[in-house]
Amino acid sequence: MGDILATFYPWTKSLHVISVIAWMAGLFYLPRLFVHHTEKVKEGSETDDLFQMMEYKLLKVIMNPAMIATWIFGLALVFTPGIVDWSEWWPWTKAVSVLAMSWFHHWLARQRKTFVAGDFSQTGKSYRIMNEVPTLLMFVIVISVIARPF
Repeated sequence: MGDILATFYPWTKSLHVISVIAWMAGLFYLPRLFVHHTEKVKEGSETDDLFQMMEYKLLKVIMNPAMIATWIFGLALVFTPGIVDWSEWWPWTKAVSVLAMSWFHHWLARQRKTFVAGDFSQTGKSYRIMNEVPTLLMFVIVISVIARPF
């Protein structure tokens, strides 16, 4: 199995990066949609329906497949011999950050369901603050993997 993973390593790494880019795009955009949905849209209006459709498609058509692909290709990289040295700190900081990013993804999915239920209890400000979470986690992940200061 290790030989196969090593042979396909450049492809696996490429597909992992592509998946991460798609996932991150959604993680950056969905909270922004929530800000505008909360602040500018009247519940039950045509615009409410439009925002719900956009949020649904972003989550189900782009973000969910991208997250799954990120995990699959990321785990393939983890199991490729010689790529990850678990005695160092960087894979652990990356792993914790990826788990936090996955939690954030699921939090966004739960928030989308609140709009469907007609619950606009979160403020635009709270979504703006939460919109910074993937940026902070991205910094930790990229620095952990490339600079490996830990």
